Amino acid sequence: MIFVISGPGGVGKGTLVERLLELEPGLRVSRSWTTRARRPNEPADAYVFVDEATFQERVDAGGFLEWTRFPGTGAMMGTPAFDPDETGDVVLEIDLDGARQVKEKFPQAVVVFVAPPSPGAQEERLRRRGDDEASIARRLEVGRAEMEIGPRIADHVVVNDDLDRAAGELAGIIAARREGR
Repeated sequence: MIFVISGPGGVGKGTLVERLLELEPGLRVSRSWTTRARRPNEPADAYVFVDEATFQERVDAGGFLEWTRFPGTGAMMGTPAFDPDETGDVVLEIDLDGARQVKEKFPQAVVVFVAPPSPGAQEERLRRRGDDEASIARRLEVGRAEMEIGPRIADHVVVNDDLDRAAGELAGIIAARREGR
């Protein structure tokens, strides 16, 4: 099964997915590729960091399930296509546009929209991870639009107000979907 975790920047998707993997060890995470620079204190394996030419080669070869170029920064990000030898359920931690693209290709994919408890909490998280002021403003603006659209295209909405509670809710969604296969 494909589980898509999506939501605005700064909502805590990455931290939530890390905790989810502790609760559901049978899941595997697909690591997105990106052309953006690594943030301060960001783990080297948070993404596959590549230059634009390498990314474009992969696009041209049809090597992504979804990809996008972010307005403003020009950075590219995408989810690599599945390796046919891979088995098991996969979690994709991607933006809303990517979630929409995956749902079009795989209608059975389960999309979970993660919402911040408040716009202030989202802004605080963006600041803590070291984003610059222009990036924070841009991500908050995009986030407002995503908060309107995300719940409408998602199968489930989870508010990330408490990490353990939200991760438990996600694990429950996954368990219920696995039972219903």
